[in-house]
Amino acid sequence: MIVVPIGLVLLFIVAGLVYFGLAHRVLDRMRLTDTQALVILGLMVAGSFIDIPVTGGRSPVSVNVGGGLIPLGLAAYLLARADSGWERIRALLAAVAVAAAVRLIARLTVFEPPQADFLDPMWLFAIIAGVVGYLAGRSRRAAFVAGTLGILLADLVHVIQVSLARTPSATSFGGAGVFDSVVVAGFIAVLLAELVGESRERLQGGPTIAQGRPEALYTDGGAAEAVEDAGASPPSGSDQKEGENS
Repeated sequence: MIVVPIGLVLLFIVAGLVYFGLAHRVLDRMRLTDTQALVILGLMVAGSFIDIPVTGGRSPVSVNVGGGLIPLGLAAYLLARADSGWERIRALLAAVAVAAAVRLIARLTVFEPPQADFLDPMWLFAIIAGVVGYLAGRSRRAAFVAGTLGILLADLVHVIQVSLARTPSATSFGGAGVFDSVVVAGFIAVLLAELVGESRERLQGGPTIAQGRPEALYTDGGAAEAVEDAGASPPSGSDQKEGENS
């Protein structure tokens, strides 16, 4: 019997949603095109086989390209494309909150059998980071930044702690490649932001139209429905603000 890793299944699901255009709304909110998203996923997979050593000795540190550098670069891109300085600050503060939560759980949790059989630490930290990242970030972009940077910050804190204590411990940022907590946390945070954010928008009567963005992205019928409604006057004033969950 062949057992397929959950991370691989998750990757195929995400790639399939992007390829068939089902993730277009989410990607638009994150300032990404379908092609860019597929390229990033491909780079994550290819980079997962590459580890860059940073330090050696008793506590070696390395960085995985697919699970560490690519998500870090994507988070930096999203921060640069943020709508306001406050959104950047909120995303960074959320990342600090994620790091604090992950380090706290790591100190309180025993990862030895039989406790370790309940949930793999990678998934435990990814879920914690994803949930805290959404709750603190509240938007797709901020949630992804918080989830990914939060895990990386938690790993950095671990490196500093073992260095000060001179405790032998190997650390690999994004060491599990595309299936590392860094990447999975980002996926979970964005998924929560989309599901909860979409539900909130529906309950509020739909998202507001952002100035300069195509109205077709905000209608169930897409471009065709937007064309039919072309005769309607566009919203003005405060109605053109982008929703908080963008």
